[in-house]
Amino acid sequence: MSPAPDSVLVAAGQWVAAVATGPVATGVATIAIAAVGFAMLAGRIDVRRGAVVVLGCFIVFGAPTIAGAFMQWAGAGGDAGAQLAASVPPAAPVPAPPPAQPNDPYAGASLIR
Repeated sequence: MSPAPDSVLVAAGQWVAAVATGPVATGVATIAIAAVGFAMLAGRIDVRRGAVVVLGCFIVFGAPTIAGAFMQWAGAGGDAGAQLAASVPPAAPVPAPPPAQPNDPYAGASLIR
């Protein structure tokens, strides 16, 4: 049972979504990513923490698209796998491995010739 379109909860959810992805939130996220980038350049934040911040911003601003895709796949029923398989291009062939090099005990850490 879905709520009526004029429901207070639906309106509140739409307001929260508009505030979370609006122009003010976009500006704050841009400043946050810039600050994290400068902190990473200065060595104050490790790369993993910086990547988490950037990924979090992408997830927050991409949430409507992600949710729409999940809803479309859920609404398609059994055809979701077929639609996904039809949209994925075939995999590229795997190249053959290089020929085996002879064992040289004096090579040390040199590159393969």
